[in-house]
Amino acid sequence: MDLRDSPEEARFRAQLCAWLEENIPADPEPAMLAERWPYMRDFQQRLYRSGWIALSYPTQVGGQGLGPMEEAILSEELGRANAPTLLPLGHLGRPLLRYGTDEQRRRYLPPLLASDEIWCQGFSEPEAGSDLASLQTRAVRESGAWVLNGHKTWTSYGAFADFCLLLARTDPDVPRHRGISAFIVPLRTPGVTVRPIVLANGDEEFAEIFLDDVRIPEANMLGRPSDGWRIAMDVVNYERGAVETGYLPKFERYLFELAAVARTRAREPDRATLLALGEVAAALEVLRMHCLRTLSDRVSGAPPGPESSIDKLLMTAVEQKLTALSLGLLTAATTPGRAEWFDRYLYGRAGSIYGGTAQIQRNILAERLLGLPRSPG
Repeated sequence: MDLRDSPEEARFRAQLCAWLEENIPADPEPAMLAERWPYMRDFQQRLYRSGWIALSYPTQVGGQGLGPMEEAILSEELGRANAPTLLPLGHLGRPLLRYGTDEQRRRYLPPLLASDEIWCQGFSEPEAGSDLASLQTRAVRESGAWVLNGHKTWTSYGAFADFCLLLARTDPDVPRHRGISAFIVPLRTPGVTVRPIVLANGDEEFAEIFLDDVRIPEANMLGRPSDGWRIAMDVVNYERGAVETGYLPKFERYLFELAAVARTRAREPDRATLLALGEVAAALEVLRMHCLRTLSDRVSGAPPGPESSIDKLLMTAVEQKLTALSLGLLTAATTPGRAEWFDRYLYGRAGSIYGGTAQIQRNILAERLLGLPRSPG
């Protein structure tokens, strides 16, 4: 793979950079999610109206008909420009595009991609987090409808969403991975209760969703009965990928910030600090190389697969090394920027859990990439 921009890609990058220079909000991103959400949504809608979102989606559903290279360039330049965080929508559009009927794609994809309608994913439950196959939410076909009962938790941005891509068990008599189906659930449907989860920092990024005899049309099943596990794996494979998420430029910016702090503390930083910075730089370079390999596969037409678990493990390692190093460098409570870095540190700890724990990621790699046997226990 030639890592240099083609002439077309260089033009695309230059046009994007010019647009970002003119359109990055002057006001800083609000600290609290209640204020940050409309700020993020407004910026994403402006990106969409200017043709910079949904780049690799077909034009028939509101996309730009481009490819993964343009998506990667967008992620890079958004990160370099320190642009507002984008809403987590792209990975939820993929299953609609792949498994949806023509009517579902026409109805749901254009407003999803435009951020006019917000989606969340209803996967995790109180007793089914990383072990997703343990989910207990049930869907029963009844008089031309599906009736759902259950409880979802840790639903990202659930309090702000209009629709939920939800997994429910439709066949309890088959092996647990095989009896799960996927549904499109409007969250204003009678019987749905959304309860925000208030985090230690006051944000309501997550929510619980309770379903009590919720009736949705039969047409709201996505894919076929028992396609839910396959659909869920597609979602998380896109969700875990560093290529689409702009992590690389963000982490590079973090590293430059910490290197600048080290230089201000001493003309010649101590050996331990230099070694710690070098260790983070090396981990970041490993992540960058892996992302380029992933991008090469994507350009060749390969969809994301279980190797996205490598992305997740490497991203988590880099983020946690960076943020742990910041605590050592920004020791005084009054140091400018320390509070922001401490928030980053706390959030980075969750990287070992969200989207599937680090242990689950290693199991996926062992079993699905390396072909290792399961342990007898």
